[in-house]
Amino acid sequence: MPLDESLAFVPLRIAAATVSDTRVAATDTSGDTLVARITTAGHVLAARAIIRDEVPPLVVQMNAWIDDPGVDVIITTGGTGVTGRDVTPEAFEQIIEKPIPGFGELFRWLSFQTIGTSTIQSRACAGLARGTYIFCLPGSPGAVKDGWDGILASQLDARHRPCNFVELLPRLRER
Repeated sequence: MPLDESLAFVPLRIAAATVSDTRVAATDTSGDTLVARITTAGHVLAARAIIRDEVPPLVVQMNAWIDDPGVDVIITTGGTGVTGRDVTPEAFEQIIEKPIPGFGELFRWLSFQTIGTSTIQSRACAGLARGTYIFCLPGSPGAVKDGWDGILASQLDARHRPCNFVELLPRLRER
């Protein structure tokens, strides 16, 4: 879909979290991939963290970012699989107010083009919590590329037509 170049780009403040029991800053390749795409697109990296695959610390960190007026969007990478330690969707479900089911559906369709039926193991998800967008991607650099390049790059660009998530930001807290 085209960008309307007559419109101004609106940089968003995006918090990035890697959900992992094993990664540290030096080995966080999916987080590095995500941060590079955020900043290359012209957005602001508002915060970055590596969080253990446990529901309580994930919920605490996401709630802190949701309540921070300096964060418009949260993107996580990791913890969306089906193993016992993959709990990002469970944490997400504790805070989400409005799910965006089309995100996970579209992510898996795009991912299918790359990894085939293995995409069925992904529980990628998205939604809104108190006016903040949250997108949860799987924890590989390839999954981050699929999610960012195929969905988020355009939906987080105010110039994308026919519509995008950015233009809805002022109305997300309406009641």
